[in-house]
Amino acid sequence: MIRVAIYDDNKHRRESLKVLLELSDDLMYLDSYENCIHLIENTKNKPPDIILMDIEMPEADGIYGVKTLHELFPDVKVIMQTVYEDADKIFLCLQYGAKGYILKNAPITEIIQSIKTVYEGGAFMTPLVALKVMNFFKNKPREDDLVNQLTPKEQEVLFLLADGLSYKLIADRLSIASGTVNNHLKKIYEKLQVHSAGEAISKVYKHQWRS
Repeated sequence: MIRVAIYDDNKHRRESLKVLLELSDDLMYLDSYENCIHLIENTKNKPPDIILMDIEMPEADGIYGVKTLHELFPDVKVIMQTVYEDADKIFLCLQYGAKGYILKNAPITEIIQSIKTVYEGGAFMTPLVALKVMNFFKNKPREDDLVNQLTPKEQEVLFLLADGLSYKLIADRLSIASGTVNNHLKKIYEKLQVHSAGEAISKVYKHQWRS
């Protein structure tokens, strides 16, 4: 069972997500909270595998939440939920360790898929958000950008991760072994001096944005 906690200031949405989780055979609803004020205490008392994290919350928002979790509870994986497609917020959350980024109007199947993908070690983005990321990279080519430090195959792996594919699906898509995907990721992390796919995507974005 994948243990899932919810952070959202909208009571109706919290209750809707609770029902969704309780109706899923392999997902376990853990608890829900209206903001991140007691995030550390909540996580210690009821450690989740996955957190569905709203960005806009009063007093202690989701950006504070994902940053705190990344620093203190790195094993807890966070999927950001928002009504916005703001590029700066997307990449800020990725920089702070978010493993997924979906819009609040995402269909139920997509929410469940995002939880399972992230739990299995992949990254997940709603297609509209992933498209924004990919278009940003494609529209800002530079000879000396960070992407060109990576081999073509490493770039493929990184972009497929940004598109929400798990390690297994990437291996299938590229017709390589799962171990080879892990090897490519290790090299990507070494070259970009990061520790996660989210950090890698964010670092490339920020480098190009400053250019």
